[in-house]
This record gives sequence, structure tokens and C-alpha cells, in this order.
Amino acid sequence: MDELDQGILAALSVDARIPLATLARRLQVARSTLQTRLERLEATGAITGYTIKLGDALRRGRIRASVLLTIEPRGQAAILARLKTMPEVERVHTTSGRFDLLLEISAEGTAALDSALDRLGTIPGVRGSESLIHLTTRIDRAP
Repeated sequence: MDELDQGILAALSVDARIPLATLARRLQVARSTLQTRLERLEATGAITGYTIKLGDALRRGRIRASVLLTIEPRGQAAILARLKTMPEVERVHTTSGRFDLLLEISAEGTAALDSALDRLGTIPGVRGSESLIHLTTRIDRAP
């Protein structure tokens, strides 16, 4: 990955909806060069998708939590399949250490969060969980 690729990724991490012509001018390359580079970055998996980051106005009222799960050793595939059906589950990470999975969840309020946590506990293969409710975000460097 060279300097141009890094510049493309940096610009897209700030604004993934920037028009190609604008980005090409900003990076001082031809639009066709930019398009070729983007296609290569997508093909190699450096870029796996384009998304939005909700602003504070849309996140207000939502409660976020991190949930640590301990699961049965061979239950991961079935558990992941169930988690995919839960709209509150935004991300799932495998971990090392005492817990097997780290879930990032979001709900419309405390009742919805409580319901989602209850449903997590009923998934076959989940041995235990620990929930960490997010109170205030002090640093957010995520794109």
C-alpha cells in the first residue's frame, strides 16, 4: 500500500460519500487512476464496504452496551447465527481470555436493552454473560 492508497483510505474514512471527481482533485490524480485504485483496494479487501456513522442527533435516546459472553466450546457457529437475527447486535468480536465473544449492542431504551439481554441469555450454548452499559463517550476515533 503506497502513499496514494493511504491518502484514499484517509479521505474515505472522513467522508465515504465524497464524489470521485472531488477526491481525485484533492489527491491530485486523474479520476480514472482513482477509480482503478479504489477497485484494487476493494478487490484486495482493504475496503470491504462503505457505511455511515450516525451523528449524535440520531444516537440520542439509544442505549449502548458491551456484552461479554462465555459460550460452549463448539457452539460458536450456532450462536453467531442467532446473534445475526437480533437487530440490537451491531458487532461481534471473538476474544481471548475469560470471555469468548464481545458484543456491541444498541437499543431504543432501557426496556428494549433489558429485553435484548434477556434474549441473549436464552440462546443455547451461552454459558454466561457480563453487560457493560455505556454512559458517556469520552474519546471516539472510529471512522
